[in-house]
Amino acid sequence: MSNIENQTTNPAEISNESPAIDPAGHGSRAPNLSLERISSAIFDEEGRIRALNRLEILDSSPEAPFEAIVELIRQVLNVPICAVSLIDKERQWFKAYRGLGVSETARDISFCTHAIQQSTPYIVEDAANTPLFSANPLVTGVPNIGSYVGAQLKTKDGFNIGTLCAIDTKARVFSEAEIAILTQFANLVIADIEMREIASTDGLTGMMSRRAWLNCAEHEVHRAHRNNTPLAFFMIDIDHFKHVNDRFGHPVGDEVIKAVSRGTEELLRKSDWFGRYGGEEFVAILPGATLDDAMVVAEHMRAAVEAMRLPCLGDHRCTISIGVAMLQSEDTGPSIALECADHALLHAKQTGRNQVKAAHTAPTTTRAAA
Repeated sequence: MSNIENQTTNPAEISNESPAIDPAGHGSRAPNLSLERISSAIFDEEGRIRALNRLEILDSSPEAPFEAIVELIRQVLNVPICAVSLIDKERQWFKAYRGLGVSETARDISFCTHAIQQSTPYIVEDAANTPLFSANPLVTGVPNIGSYVGAQLKTKDGFNIGTLCAIDTKARVFSEAEIAILTQFANLVIADIEMREIASTDGLTGMMSRRAWLNCAEHEVHRAHRNNTPLAFFMIDIDHFKHVNDRFGHPVGDEVIKAVSRGTEELLRKSDWFGRYGGEEFVAILPGATLDDAMVVAEHMRAAVEAMRLPCLGDHRCTISIGVAMLQSEDTGPSIALECADHALLHAKQTGRNQVKAAHTAPTTTRAAA
């Protein structure tokens, strides 16, 4: 992990000195310190990364609204460089940009990683003479940053996932009006980004939709292979759900789906991903979990649902079956692991339901109604 990332995720190492504030109220100006103070309200790197991943925008294709905004900022602020910069764990990735020859850089040299630690626009008027940045390769070499201003892209739950930034190749004082314009456009950018989340959420349960979950699964598969870490997949199904609908009606069935989704999802870690796959089926991925770890979690889920008492069901008890599978080294995406988990789920249902089964080999049978 980079030095800056290490430093900016440890509050004990952060200077107690406040960043210099522009008298005109423009925002937080880069102090002559090794680091800026991080507000406790902003500091939650794990939550911030989770919020960023939830929005499913990293590594997405160019889109006209963002392209139009960076071009407008470039012209209105009269800067050669502008970008919508999203700060991932170890990189900054540009959703849209002008004046840059690359689509991402390492996070540890980025200006934007400092900007997201502030609650107001972050300003560097003279990078070459600011100790924090004077030796930065983005200053001493291409793109030769002379001055910088970044307006935070703040999600509705308070996480700064990146910035809309404007960069000049010479030292420069950005006016209050220019910073206000940049901030207004940053608000438009984050509003557009967050519209994605509406389509990514299941309307009944509030959990991730199938499409959103599969996109996250793709990212987690690539990350697991890159870091050589395990990745567990769950396929979860409500037992005898058709009987619930037939006996109690579909409104009660909806209440059961919501209760089961809440009762199982709350047992997962913040780093895990849970979604509704369709009907009464749910899926989860557990980054870093071994098969033994995953089986323990799955059993906790099963027991929690079995212990539920839902007034809408009277004396009828709800149970679930779970299939567990691990990502294999040859898997290039989530589909094979999901198929294996589905095969294990089928086995659990065919051998009595209300149990957890692990897939130890690739599936050899076609799933039938269970």
